[in-house]
Amino acid sequence: MAAGGDPRVVEVVLREAIRIVRMDRGIIIAQTRHGFVCANAGVDASNVPPGQVVVLPPDPDTSAGRLRHQLLGLLGVPVAVVISDTFGRPWREGLVNVAIGMAGIAPLESHVGSRDTHGRTLQATVIAVADEVASAAELVMGKTAGTPVAVVKGVRIDQGEKGARPLIRAAEHDMFR
Repeated sequence: MAAGGDPRVVEVVLREAIRIVRMDRGIIIAQTRHGFVCANAGVDASNVPPGQVVVLPPDPDTSAGRLRHQLLGLLGVPVAVVISDTFGRPWREGLVNVAIGMAGIAPLESHVGSRDTHGRTLQATVIAVADEVASAAELVMGKTAGTPVAVVKGVRIDQGEKGARPLIRAAEHDMFR
């Protein structure tokens, strides 16, 4: 339930939402101004003092870009930055971390047109690389350990700055809108 039905929290959720997708069992599924569809428009009361909530950053891609620039200055080597949040998934139990902002990493890797191990042409395989990095990092950081950062090695750095927008399914391709 949106913070136990606290009307102040519901007000924050509605302020953060641009579209209500569904309300059921005390949860508001909403689309944020970023385009994310998630529970309570990303408003969260976990890991903050009682009586407070946090909202998603106004521009997670810009935040990731600033962090990346600072890390490049400190480390002297190119790095990618993925900012993540915990999301539920339709038709699946459990929560996973997904990328809500990024810099220096391609969000998607398309295999459409390549061949599988039996020679068939792949028609729809596009890997959400940034989401997979976010989920892998969460396994290391732990939900309640207070570890804010994880280093994931071996992922290809991308010099293009696409941000998280390509991860959001366009309305015309969304079968559930």
